[in-house]
Amino acid sequence: MKLSTQVKRLLGGVVCVIAVTSCAALQHDGQSFSRLAEQLWQAEQQLQKAPAGELPDMSAEALAKRQQQRLDWQKKLQQVDVAQLSEQDQINHAILSYRLANHIDEFHYQAHLMPLTAESGFHTSLGFMPSSSSFKTLADYQQYLSKLSAIPRYMQQQTDWMKLGLATGMTQPKAVLKGFEQSIISYVVQDPAQSVFYQPFLQKPSFLDDTQWRALRTEAQQLVTDAVNPAYQAFYQFMLDEYLPAARDTIAASALPNGAAYYQNRLQHYTTLQLTPQQVHQTGLDEVKRIRAEMQQVIDQLGFQGSFAEFIQFLRSDPQFYAKTPDELLRYAAFLAKQADAQLPKLFKLLPRTPYGVVPVPAEIAPKYTTGRYSGSSRDDQAGFYWVNTYALDRRPLYEMEALTLHEAVPGHHLQVALASEQTTLPDYRRSFYTSAFGEGWGLYAEYLGLEMGFYQDPYSNFGRLTYEMWRAARLVVDTGMHSMGWSRQQAIDFLAANTALSMHNVTTEIDRYISWPAQALSYKLGEITIRKLRTEAEQKLAERFDVREFHAVVLANGSVPLAVLEQQVSKYIASKQKQPGS
Repeated sequence: MKLSTQVKRLLGGVVCVIAVTSCAALQHDGQSFSRLAEQLWQAEQQLQKAPAGELPDMSAEALAKRQQQRLDWQKKLQQVDVAQLSEQDQINHAILSYRLANHIDEFHYQAHLMPLTAESGFHTSLGFMPSSSSFKTLADYQQYLSKLSAIPRYMQQQTDWMKLGLATGMTQPKAVLKGFEQSIISYVVQDPAQSVFYQPFLQKPSFLDDTQWRALRTEAQQLVTDAVNPAYQAFYQFMLDEYLPAARDTIAASALPNGAAYYQNRLQHYTTLQLTPQQVHQTGLDEVKRIRAEMQQVIDQLGFQGSFAEFIQFLRSDPQFYAKTPDELLRYAAFLAKQADAQLPKLFKLLPRTPYGVVPVPAEIAPKYTTGRYSGSSRDDQAGFYWVNTYALDRRPLYEMEALTLHEAVPGHHLQVALASEQTTLPDYRRSFYTSAFGEGWGLYAEYLGLEMGFYQDPYSNFGRLTYEMWRAARLVVDTGMHSMGWSRQQAIDFLAANTALSMHNVTTEIDRYISWPAQALSYKLGEITIRKLRTEAEQKLAERFDVREFHAVVLANGSVPLAVLEQQVSKYIASKQKQPGS
């Protein structure tokens, strides 16, 4: 890929934002640092995960206590003489520092006053309890019931933070919350047996007798009726009567209290790069210009008579590009996923053991949800899942499905996340670590790999690939534009609509996502640019000795890492390869 001068300049000076220094560095050998790292990780697990049968305590006292504990751990990490650590421990130190800094920064900028985005919130996260909980013993079921009984307290604590957000101006923008209340009321059901929270009680396990099972089911139905439904109903009324009317009219993160610093912090966290909003904005403009030229080449290849805008309108409106039923869309996604599976050995030496399935986005969140997403497994007895949004089929074009499938399933998120989780030689905090710059950069790179895998034989699907790449490039422009440069929501919608073939529904939901989740969308393109830049460097320096399967093994070897760490690892690989006999 031919990169713009601006992109080369930015990436030439990539610096990981989580590097830490201390004037009072402490010496650590491998064993002592490993003990410190494990102690920190176990402490963090205790802070993040509530005790068995409980939901997290979101009180002011609990949050302040967690913040102080994290600050204490951060100080200990900063006292480590990183230069004396082994290479792997240096990566361990960088990742632990990065994770810790994010929790500390989010509390500092009061992100807990906005526990929701345009897509979802704490109330939808609770909806995943049935699938993320283990049900192997009677105690497991009892602990789950205990969690159900804690839902009213937990939701009230979150609501209290949102009330404080209203009082201080720390709210999500009113513009992105239209219809959000439907994602709440959808959890309230007349028949408790139809509740998503009742799912674990639909099929009796063999280790429980009939008396135990009847008692558990009776208690579950009572809790749904007397605890869960009222809690969701109360949150629904709060959103409808208080939050939505009083939410802020501005959209920029910079309009929040201490907003400019908050956006810069989020930019550095999600990209792991030290860049300004202006630099990112210009990179986006350069990439939009390059990709637009490639899109025009496809239009010319098709012999379409009309303007770019007319071609986009043709793609958005012609029935040939849309599935007629949800099942048709899911079947097509599954077919593409199996095609991708067959190509993996050509590009990868190691493949994950964990399988993945193809399922629709849950109906409760589908109307405001993105086109597709990967949901990894939190347990070793579960598969990962590629989610496909089957809501509003006339807004889910088939020509985008190849790129979407490669990104969310394989060789994108599933392959990368599953391989990382299966690397038993890495500590747990490395196997579960995920940073958007690496993970989403890899996902976008996986779309590019579709060219080498034989996908995009149809010019329309190739245009779909380009419109997805354009989508990620345009994010650099509209995200920084809205949050730092005074762009309006409509201005951002118009820019994304004018430069991609995304349906207008997707354009709107995407812009609302960027507004409510500042800077996260920047990670995709900047991460992909970095990975492709590193591959180009390896190809040029190694020439005929370059092996794409070997290169991918190096990129994925350490799991998800900040981009500066990835650059160091690839540079080391290139230098080592060059020293081998015959180079």
